[in-house]
Amino acid sequence: MFKTVVVMLAAVTAGTIGDLLLASGMKELGDISTMNLRGILRVAVQALTTPKLVFGTAMLAVFFFLWLAVLSWEDLSVALPMQALNYILVAFLSQYFLHEVVSPLRWAGTVLVAIGVIMITKSSGA
Repeated sequence: MFKTVVVMLAAVTAGTIGDLLLASGMKELGDISTMNLRGILRVAVQALTTPKLVFGTAMLAVFFFLWLAVLSWEDLSVALPMQALNYILVAFLSQYFLHEVVSPLRWAGTVLVAIGVIMITKSSGA
């Protein structure tokens, strides 16, 4: 179980960094929902060369391969809830790096997620 926790912490950290970089990079490129097809294609080409998006995608690839490793030895019913640690990290890091406002209700939900992850992780050692 220790191996699972360590690898999942590394995977979730990589995934969270990837998500933050993708969000930040896409906000810099602009809202594509208001663009026409030409604008969307221009942004797609830009995305391939934007360092934040390239590095963010690489971090998500790291997450994916660590996730595959965990699935090779751990029960899915234990491993999958551990991915919810991503919600906790995102709440903390989005405030500081993306300057998002996390409401008290979101913090309450984040605490409940953390409690659920702890309960599931402990149940696997029983």
